[in-house]
Amino acid sequence: MNCILDALPYRVARNQTNGRAEKGLAMKHVIVVGAGQAGASCVARLRAKGFDGQITLIGEEPFPPYQRPPLSKAYLLGEMERDRLYLRPESFYVEQVITLRLGTPVTSIDPVEQTLTVGDDVLHYDDLVLTTGSTPRRLPAAIGGDLDGVMVVRGLQDVDAMAPRFAKGARVLIVGGGYIGLEAAAVAAKLGLSVTLVEMADRILQRVAAPETSYYFRQVHSKHGVDIREGVGLDHLTGAEGRVTGAVLSDGSTVEVDFVLVGVGIVPNTQLAEMAGVEIDNGIATDAQGRTSDPHIWAAGDCASFPLNGQQMRLESVGNAIDQAECVADNILGSDRPYEAKPWFWSDQYDVKLQIAGLSTGYDKIVTRHGEDGVVSFWYYAGDQLLAIDAMNDPRAYMVGKRLIEAGKSPAQDAVADPATDLKALLKA
Repeated sequence: MNCILDALPYRVARNQTNGRAEKGLAMKHVIVVGAGQAGASCVARLRAKGFDGQITLIGEEPFPPYQRPPLSKAYLLGEMERDRLYLRPESFYVEQVITLRLGTPVTSIDPVEQTLTVGDDVLHYDDLVLTTGSTPRRLPAAIGGDLDGVMVVRGLQDVDAMAPRFAKGARVLIVGGGYIGLEAAAVAAKLGLSVTLVEMADRILQRVAAPETSYYFRQVHSKHGVDIREGVGLDHLTGAEGRVTGAVLSDGSTVEVDFVLVGVGIVPNTQLAEMAGVEIDNGIATDAQGRTSDPHIWAAGDCASFPLNGQQMRLESVGNAIDQAECVADNILGSDRPYEAKPWFWSDQYDVKLQIAGLSTGYDKIVTRHGEDGVVSFWYYAGDQLLAIDAMNDPRAYMVGKRLIEAGKSPAQDAVADPATDLKALLKA
């Protein structure tokens, strides 16, 4: 499907002006490649800040920009209709004079001529923003990754394709104990599937959370019947007539399966950036303003890295995609403001809402705070400095912790641990 939703009836070529040129306005063309959360945020911000040139938003998928987090949760569970996934109605792009080109990928970029090729068209840009996102890692074909029924959650079409397999009593193997794998396990268990999850590391969430958070979610999933196997990897998958039927694990055990979901991380989509010759460093490397090594090319979202604490940091979250893309839009318009990351994340599993603020890298102590009705939060410290917080069904602790971290404040650890401490008082200390 190749869908072009033209906001204005013109085609852009180098040095060509748009329909507004009749009024004597100079034309500038910003092209955004990648119609996800970051891309949608960037084009909306440009218009909101008064940019009156041409904007084109290009996406590989045949859908207007949509939310990805609900795909493997509310949408897969049948609790959200497709139209509710869309970030904005298509009428928004018409009203805001934003051209959508959907269902056709960009095949080449010429940074010298400042052009790119999409379908049969060559488009000129004054500024190009790469919001190309990321791609889930897949299992190698050598261990059965190419068998029918071995799936990843990437986009709307992936979820539509896997939905019929989520039938009560079906057997699913989930490979990977990060948030993606655990969220998929929760949905499958809620729908009555038999769920086995394998995590090669010593514990689930080992890369992203403290042992306390891992233990909390291990208990939650166990109560819902999920068979979690930690310290156990996948050796290979077995199949019949090209379809997956089972798995052999690294400890020699076997599991019979009807399908497999793979959640072993993502890879930033840097192919177009490499084609354009821009620097790659943990994704598409940008400076503090979001500009790449090419002065006319910018990047934001999952695909982009930015300087933080002496290294190129990449954050995989909705919040980062929005904030970084809006910063890029502002800087295209001349703001010259550095991107100041305020990391926050969330995960929904069963009736538990996990909210995370900050980055826990370098922590050496966890302070546990128990609240009313069984809620709990884990506060990450490096020495006396508060770095991050994991809050389970405790939005108040999350909001206070987030504000403390953003303000650079670190409350006394004994005060945090004491359930009698008024959390709001910590903000005033």
